[in-house]
Amino acid sequence: MTRLTAELWVAAYLTRLRLSDIPVFITQKGDATAGAVLVKMNTLDGQAVAYQRSFDLMTGDRRWVALADGVEADVDAALTRQKSFDPDVWVIEVEDREGRHLLDEPGLSD
Repeated sequence: MTRLTAELWVAAYLTRLRLSDIPVFITQKGDATAGAVLVKMNTLDGQAVAYQRSFDLMTGDRRWVALADGVEADVDAALTRQKSFDPDVWVIEVEDREGRHLLDEPGLSD
């Protein structure tokens, strides 16, 4: 099975969010081909959640799991640590008071 490039997946994700009128920003552009993607969900109340893709070796399933959750400054610190380990990582920030990130929708959750 052919995998999407990181850049194509990010472009599709940004489009899906914008069509739902959810503000989104690329805060770090990673490797266009194979960079990992982290999504920061900012609820604009001082709280945030950072999501990363998780791969289950037994089933082959991929899902979004929380990397960090809580006070926005703490989530930002976790993202900074991840960027220090992986300079090719993408960081996408979604801003929505309702916490909508769309990562659980078909095509994005896979």
